[in-house]
Formats: sequence, structure tokens, C-alpha cells
Amino acid sequence: MNKAQQTRNNTMMTVKQLALLVTASLASPALFAADDMNMPASDSQTMPMPSGSMNPSSGMNTNTMDSMNQTGGMNNMGSMNQSSQANPMGDMNMNMDMSGMQGGSAPPDARSPDYSDGYDFGPIPRPVMADEKNFAALMVNQLETVKTSDNSSSAYDLEAWFGLDYNRAVLKAEGEVDAGKLQDARTELLWSHAITAFWDTQLGARLDSGEDPNRNWLAFGVQGLAPYWFEVEATGYLGENSRSAIRLDASYELLFTQRLILEPRAEANIYGKDDVERGLGSGLSDITVGLRLRYEIRREIAPYLGVEWAGSFGKTADLAEAAGADTTETRLVAGLRFWF
Repeated sequence: MNKAQQTRNNTMMTVKQLALLVTASLASPALFAADDMNMPASDSQTMPMPSGSMNPSSGMNTNTMDSMNQTGGMNNMGSMNQSSQANPMGDMNMNMDMSGMQGGSAPPDARSPDYSDGYDFGPIPRPVMADEKNFAALMVNQLETVKTSDNSSSAYDLEAWFGLDYNRAVLKAEGEVDAGKLQDARTELLWSHAITAFWDTQLGARLDSGEDPNRNWLAFGVQGLAPYWFEVEATGYLGENSRSAIRLDASYELLFTQRLILEPRAEANIYGKDDVERGLGSGLSDITVGLRLRYEIRREIAPYLGVEWAGSFGKTADLAEAAGADTTETRLVAGLRFWF
């Protein structure tokens, strides 16, 4: 055999050895797993050697593999430097103390209560936020003429308030005027406090006045926007001589257009005991249901037309019949709704 042939055979032997190493690594990964964990591979993890010659044409037999194991070629391939394969931050992470990074209570002087850290506006006055200012509004829901089968009268229903976003004074007034005289009126002065984004609690006093004797009440209740955009009021009252009452009011705005709006509204009154002088009986006293269609010339002003049904029940109806009054009536209304 000449020198060129010997060199060619040695090259072919090296290629076949590398192919065998790749095949052995795929067939026995446990060997390399042990090396990666820096653990010596046991005899059972050593790559199994084929018995006899693997391929008659390969010229590579068991003796060749044994010589490779003896020279450490396979072990050198498996025992790669761990620092080049493992996480280089491994030793640092194992030795680092992380207990000091777990938080804890901030020092009492970490920040000023107003988050200014001692900085002010200098010569510029401090700005006043919107929720620090007092605002006022007047909403006249109903200012109307009422036409029944045998009479014409006027009615009003308004609400005014003054104060902050969360706390304000509220005035509510509702009444009927007939022949220039105040027939019946309800006036409430309340302190309103916002408890959520859409609901207020209210506490104050109510005065019933008109042709009948006056009545004074302590008032308490809630007012707000219920789901599906229902405006709701629920108020309880405690009066003199152990009198009590509940008033419920609900309304909804149905928009045909941005200016043409239909507003259904219902109101009910319940009393705890009879008040013959004012023609009221215990239990459910009266219910009023109405529809008003308004057209908003501007958001602040809107004329309307509507129809309303009112009825008395229970002992109140009996007192009305005894006085010669109707227990139910249908009313046609026309009026103006405005606010500023």
C-alpha cells in the first residue's frame, strides 16, 4: 500500500468514526445527560458497543471501538466544559441572597402625604380642582297646564342643588295650583352624598303644605341611575304622631331622535297610618303614571305634550268618595321642561 492510499484510508476511517459517534449519541442520550450534569457516567450508561464487525465494508470492528474508549476519545466528547454549556449565572444565582429584595414597609418619611415631595407652585397660586368648587343647577322637570274632564289647573315639579360633586344641598318641590291657590305641595330640603358613581344617599326634611293642614317629616332615601338607564328615587319619611310614609318614583327617556324624546314616569305613595285631615289612608295611597313627549329646541329647553293617569286606592279612595271627589282621572298636560 502506498502513502496516498494509506492517507485516503485514514480519512475514511475518521469520517466513519464521527458518523458512529452521532449515531451513538442519538441512541443513548443518557450518556450525554450524565456528562451535562457533571456526573460520571456509570458502566450502565456507557454507550453499548456492537459485537463483531458493524459492517463488512467499514473495516471497523469491536477492537477499534475499544481502542477509542481506551484513548478517551468518547469520554472527551462527553466531558465538555460545563461552564460553556450551563447557565453562566448559575453559580451567582445559587450564592446570591435575595431576601433583601422582598419589599417591606416604606419609611414614614418616604413621601409627603400630598405627593409633592416638598415642591410647591412658588409665586403661582395653587390650582383649584373641579371637585373642590361649588356648583349650582336648577332642573324644572314639569311646568305645565293640566286639563281634566271638568277642570283646569297648573302643576310644577322641580329640583335644584348647590354644592360639590360628593356633597350638596338639594331642594325638591312638587305641587298643584288651582284658581290661583296652592292646593297641595311637597317641598324637601335634603343633604345629598354620593356613595357610588351613579347613586346618592339623601337625608333631610319634608314639608307638606296647601289647603289641608301642614305636615312635617324627616326624610331619608336614595336617588340614582339604575341599570338600563332608569332614573329612580326611593325615599322614606317619619312624621309626627308616629306617621310614616314611602315615596317611589321612576322614569325613563326613550329617544326617537336626538331631540324627540318620550319620557314614561310612574310615582307611588304609601302611608303607615290614616291621616283623615289630609284625605290619606294607610297602605298604598295613590299611583300616578304618565307619558310626556318633548322636543328639545336646545338641551336646556324643551316643550312637551303628554297624558297622565292618576288613581287612589284603599282607605284613601274611600275618603275621596266620601268627599265627593273622583278616585281616578285622566289628565292631558302641556308644558315646558328647562334647566340652567
